[in-house]
Amino acid sequence: MSVKKNFVIGFMLFALFLGAGNIIFPPKLGQLAGTDLTIAMFGFLITGVGLPLLAVIAIAHAGGDLRSIADRVHPVFGIVFTMIVYMAIGPFFGIPRTATVSYEIGITPFLPESAAGAQWPLILFSIVFFAITIGLSLNPAKLVDRIGKFLTPVLFAVIALLAIKSFVDPIGTIEAPDEVFGAHPFFKSFVEGYLTMDVIAALIFGSVITAAIHAEGVDTAKGLLKSMVIAGSVAAAGLGFVYISLGYIGATSTSVIGAQANGGIILSLASELLYGSFGPVILAITILFACLTTSVGLVSACAQFFASIFPSLSYKTFVVIFSVFSTLVANVGLTQLISLSLPVLLMIYPLAIVLMLLSFIDKAFGRRPIVYALALIGTAAVSIFDGLAGGGIEIKPALSVLEHLPLHEQQIGWLIPAIAGALIGWFIVLLTPGRTTRG
Repeated sequence: MSVKKNFVIGFMLFALFLGAGNIIFPPKLGQLAGTDLTIAMFGFLITGVGLPLLAVIAIAHAGGDLRSIADRVHPVFGIVFTMIVYMAIGPFFGIPRTATVSYEIGITPFLPESAAGAQWPLILFSIVFFAITIGLSLNPAKLVDRIGKFLTPVLFAVIALLAIKSFVDPIGTIEAPDEVFGAHPFFKSFVEGYLTMDVIAALIFGSVITAAIHAEGVDTAKGLLKSMVIAGSVAAAGLGFVYISLGYIGATSTSVIGAQANGGIILSLASELLYGSFGPVILAITILFACLTTSVGLVSACAQFFASIFPSLSYKTFVVIFSVFSTLVANVGLTQLISLSLPVLLMIYPLAIVLMLLSFIDKAFGRRPIVYALALIGTAAVSIFDGLAGGGIEIKPALSVLEHLPLHEQQIGWLIPAIAGALIGWFIVLLTPGRTTRG
């Protein structure tokens, strides 16, 4: 492809990534990190930028979709895990969150007092929001033109307005970090990156970008990988700029607006300080465009996957089904969605990371399923209990054992068991050469 087309697809990927969580979490991180912003942002960028970049490259390297990697463990695991990931990032959590965040940050501040706290404005907004999502998703071949050429420039421009102003004329001074957060700023930020859902989103969006690249006439594995690296790098650079800018806004805001409950409130107050009454308008446009592009990408990706699994239903039918279902779930409310999604993310995020990283080195062990399986078993033995604990269900006998693991306090206790499982599997491979592998 031409350089221009590679960049257009890169801008499309950037817009697909940049959803609700990507905008509301960095400002809160900035407030918590304070003077430790640099090291905290480094941890956040690993899970928010670095790992998603590796994930989209892994998808291209594997042939174009998440299932092609998950099948290397076992065909049953491949279909079950892929469906769980699609449903989690799709109609259960990710897609409805795009509507609830855009409503609460982009619409609620402009509602009259008579409508404050009422349910009907959210119902009406979610219906309109997902009706637009359906219209933009029905023809996936036009996603590149619609998002890469038109929506992304608008999205990036309004974010740049906030970012540039914040660097030229900071809101206030950066204060000391939060006491709890300051004890482990790197690891706390690393786990905060889970909430963006970017790694599992990358495993999903990889198939959308692969289809877009193939539509441009790229039909070789080498060409696909090259284009994906370029597109992924463009998206990563854009995300890095946004995260650093919004984190800096949060860090410089505490001395003026005080510590706030979430990044949405921080951005709302900060935007008004930066641009006066026009600030909330800029923020509303940013949120609406960011959430809409992510919603379109997620609906399109989920519909493509499930249409391939259940061919009796068409792609367009699944677009409508997921959009209508997401409309219903969105009316549960943002707070409930976030509280429900965190335990699930703590369970599946580490599995997705381990699966993705192993896909880069599996030729070294002949792509033998035993290595994948033991690494994932070690990971799941920790992440499942972390997820249950995150949901308020503490199984004390298990936690009393797991708390002795290195990095468990930082919620990365799964790392050592994952490495140990992979090494044991690798040792078994060395002792049993010549066995059949899964391709």
